[in-house]
Amino acid sequence: MSAKNKAANAAPPTQPKRWTRDYIFDILKELGIHYIFGVPGTNEIPIIDGTSYPENEVHYVECLHENIAMGAAMGSARMTGKPGIVVVHVTPGIAHGIGNLFNAYKSQVPLIILCCQQQNELVTQEPLLASNLVDLAKQYTKWAHEVRTPAEMPLVLQRAFKEAMAPPNGPVFISIPWEFNMVRIPDEAHIKGITKISSHFTGDAAAIEQSAKLLAGAKNPIIVAGDAAGYADAWPELQELATLIGAPVLLQTFSSLANFPNNDMHWQGELPGSQAAIQGVFKDHDVAFLVGFGAQAQLAVFKYSDGPLIPDHVRQVYLTNNTWDIGKNFYGESAVLGDIKATLPLINQYISKHVPEGAAARNKHLEALAEQRKVQWTKYKATALKQPEIWAVTIAEALREAIIERNLEKQFVYVHEAVSDGAPFQYLLPFGTDGSKPISYYCVAGGSLGWSMPASIGIKLEPEGSQGITTKLVVNAVGDGSSLFYPQTYWTAAHEGLGILYIITNNREYHTLQLGLQQVIAAYGTAQGYEWTPATTDPEYLRINRPKFDFVALAKAFGGEAGEVVEKPADVKAAVARGVDYVTTNNKSYILDMRTAQDTPPPATEQETRDLLLKYYIEQPALDFFHKHATEKLFKASGTAIPANIPSIF
Repeated sequence: MSAKNKAANAAPPTQPKRWTRDYIFDILKELGIHYIFGVPGTNEIPIIDGTSYPENEVHYVECLHENIAMGAAMGSARMTGKPGIVVVHVTPGIAHGIGNLFNAYKSQVPLIILCCQQQNELVTQEPLLASNLVDLAKQYTKWAHEVRTPAEMPLVLQRAFKEAMAPPNGPVFISIPWEFNMVRIPDEAHIKGITKISSHFTGDAAAIEQSAKLLAGAKNPIIVAGDAAGYADAWPELQELATLIGAPVLLQTFSSLANFPNNDMHWQGELPGSQAAIQGVFKDHDVAFLVGFGAQAQLAVFKYSDGPLIPDHVRQVYLTNNTWDIGKNFYGESAVLGDIKATLPLINQYISKHVPEGAAARNKHLEALAEQRKVQWTKYKATALKQPEIWAVTIAEALREAIIERNLEKQFVYVHEAVSDGAPFQYLLPFGTDGSKPISYYCVAGGSLGWSMPASIGIKLEPEGSQGITTKLVVNAVGDGSSLFYPQTYWTAAHEGLGILYIITNNREYHTLQLGLQQVIAAYGTAQGYEWTPATTDPEYLRINRPKFDFVALAKAFGGEAGEVVEKPADVKAAVARGVDYVTTNNKSYILDMRTAQDTPPPATEQETRDLLLKYYIEQPALDFFHKHATEKLFKASGTAIPANIPSIF
């Protein structure tokens, strides 16, 4: 908190009375939650006013859009493991925040959303802004409720916080008629506490043994690590299992965290984003261990006629803390409901006594593949430096070097919304066992754009993360299109005195949508009953170059005082170093406008457009070297297929 805000919060006298709104502050003090995020409105003033009393130890973070407030609360929650608190304004407030509420729900982020409904005696008459708020929010929450009477507040708040923190975590929505917050309560009236349900529970012994036997008997196993594995901080346990059974480890597509360390030879990056490529990954395996695997269908095009994503011959074993994600889309021959960090050692203990045949040979093969991948990416980095425009790998390498040279491996968080360019950052940044943790990487499984810039605020406000990292350096890489959703974020960052490095990967178009168009054409252009082709493969509506944006000037208009445009690959390393040094020594943000395209290319033929779009991905080495042969064959066989390393579209 800035000195200015501390002084402002220190001014009011000690609170002389207690009102129902103070139940909220009782809970926040007990849990050690120090921020409320929101956009001010008249209805919210009774709650916001509570942050003016120093004894409450809560700071109100003013945002300029509810989806920014929602995203910032998500970032805070990710760091602390405690619920992020959002206060929103009636119907428009929750409606504006739905995008990041959806992201929080899909990524199992604990939030408490307090929505200040219109006066209770007036709601039935349909006044200004009022509606059935619970119906708006309930699809993307663990629980949604409107308070019936002020006397109900302690019960409702106790249940709300209990549910948000219970495994699996998630958002809870509470609508409170605004006058209910101002009801006088006795000075001695306090909420006794919040029931905490431990997440550290082990699975059923018989199910554990059954799962362990299947894994121990596998001839060619595969592991898919989902977000619940990252939230459980289960790297060591997963590494032990991967070594015991000699299995490649893939992450679920659009992982919210670094669910497995990228400096382990078993790591193969995220699952690909097309049906054929996912099938290619699984087709030669006999047993799949799906651990914390929640986002199981992160792709845009699927045809039942082409078969399931995981072929039927693959025997599937589940372990997670959420019944919904077990056997959700596929039959699980064995399923364990339990905390991953608590349960995996029991599985590993069994397998260590029944080590699978061939595990040592598979481990040796994976070690060799990891070295081959390293060589190819080194060559790719050299190729990128010779290009006229900046490739993402050049940015990722410069950021990696800056982090390591400054010994920031335990002190950085990377916030990822450069959705066209995930692979270089996921592979090159130090998301490994040298200091970082799963929460050193931040993304969301939901895919609703506009999450990363708001999240960077909540992350930077929290000096320490629950998994033992700190936030000295917060870096947000975001595409030019995504950054334009909420540029108001720069104002809150400046207002709060937060040093955040924003890297805009600026290709002056909706590049992921260009890729998406190619995927739709590939899937339906020759499909019987469709045979759909667009009027043009280079549509104007996917460009954002007329007029061209000045991102540094835009940031300055909102209070971001420093930044630069970077146009050449040779200039990237020095620019990143300047940005890192600036934000780690100043309470101000720094904006790097990285020109990943020198200019939006002129209209071209269909083939020229396709070649230009896919060139980058064809030349980029795979992350998944274990399945490289299978996915490459898919691409070469059809001639019109999309490379396996194309990111998912949305």
